[in-house]
Amino acid sequence: MEPRATCSAAAPLRRQFRVLVGVTGSVAALKLPLLVSKLLDIPDLEVAVVTTERAKHFYSPRDVPVTLYSDADEWEMWKCRSDPVLHIDLRRWADLMLVAPLDANTLGKVASGICDNLLTCVIRAWDRSKPLLFCPAMNTAMWEHPITEQQVGQLKAFGYIEIPCVAKKLVCGDQG
Repeated sequence: MEPRATCSAAAPLRRQFRVLVGVTGSVAALKLPLLVSKLLDIPDLEVAVVTTERAKHFYSPRDVPVTLYSDADEWEMWKCRSDPVLHIDLRRWADLMLVAPLDANTLGKVASGICDNLLTCVIRAWDRSKPLLFCPAMNTAMWEHPITEQQVGQLKAFGYIEIPCVAKKLVCGDQG
């Protein structure tokens, strides 16, 4: 007996896994187009990006082939009480958040609970039952400052997962 053909409408729909990438104003933001490209190579993965204003200095939006959100989107979307709130919609949409790179400024904000832009608002509202990975990226002198270890420890205490820095020659010419 031959198996019956199944109706495609009856087949369960497989939802894509959704990754929200946060990008901050570290020079490592130059690699955002490459990061997004590599993520899109993974089957069944949907990607969106939340950028800080300073991060925009390091890449061209034309080189990022996914939806890119910034502060202006948050404020243009909301006009009255019943309108959607973008940082809440994004936290609901994503299955995982990856902040890469996480600059020293945003690290300090997140560790202190400051949420003064779209990215930090998404992180502050993040559902901690979902993974949040962060990739610190800053000059060695900033990395070695005593406050950095405390701030990274605070993010880990929130349940966030650190992807450690790598040592290499930095854009400024320093080794670290």
